[in-house]
Amino acid sequence: MNRRVVIVTAVHGPAAPFLPEAHASLCAQELPEGWEWRWVIQEDGRGEDVRPYVPDDPRVVFHQGRPDRQGGPGVARTMALAHADGAYVKVLDADDRLTEGALARDLAALEADPAIGWATSRVLDLLPDGSTAGFPGDPAHGPIERGEVLDFWRANGFRAQVHPATLLVRRDLLLALGGWMALPASEDTGLLLALNSVSRGWFSQEVGLLYRKWEGQETGRPSHVDPAERDARMAVVEARARALTSFGWHRPGNPSAPHEGA
Repeated sequence: MNRRVVIVTAVHGPAAPFLPEAHASLCAQELPEGWEWRWVIQEDGRGEDVRPYVPDDPRVVFHQGRPDRQGGPGVARTMALAHADGAYVKVLDADDRLTEGALARDLAALEADPAIGWATSRVLDLLPDGSTAGFPGDPAHGPIERGEVLDFWRANGFRAQVHPATLLVRRDLLLALGGWMALPASEDTGLLLALNSVSRGWFSQEVGLLYRKWEGQETGRPSHVDPAERDARMAVVEARARALTSFGWHRPGNPSAPHEGA
């Protein structure tokens, strides 16, 4: 088995200066013996602003998109999958930082149970003054059953109780679902709900990510909360998750086991 975790990062010019901090948080990770990580940085578009901040590290691979078009973070991450040759794929936004031990904890959860397809962890917001802030509503430490995230999300104003920016996913499952949704935003939430529709997950109560809050982040723009677009995004995210649930497909605990009803 390929014993590699591939970290996938979508980046555009304004967030590029944060890449060295993200890299430092990766370098602080310790994996079990025989395991390694590789970082695939995919620029959304093609310009001159990102490359100067890409770390000089043999474990880091940098690719660019089209010179005349940005497709958004979902497109960039999905394109990065072409270079994600590990058994697992970990999301890391360019402006965020992993906490010590995050990769090892995620990996341990998935290695211990083949029926678990993805893992998430607790998040703290990293504020501009360097302080951190948490929020209530985390689930219990341990397995997350199929459908739990969708039910919570629908009942709580389209807010999931686990954060998609912390996902570690089995590569085969991620590819089977087509990567991230082709949406201008909420593409990672769409993936999270799809994953939860077809596979059990895992939540670690230990903080795994510092989610940076800063003036230039995309989720802070007025267009992100435009009611008409937000309603459309949420509608298609939910419809996809419910369609997957209705088909009854799931990731088997043993890759060679037959599907239900076979």
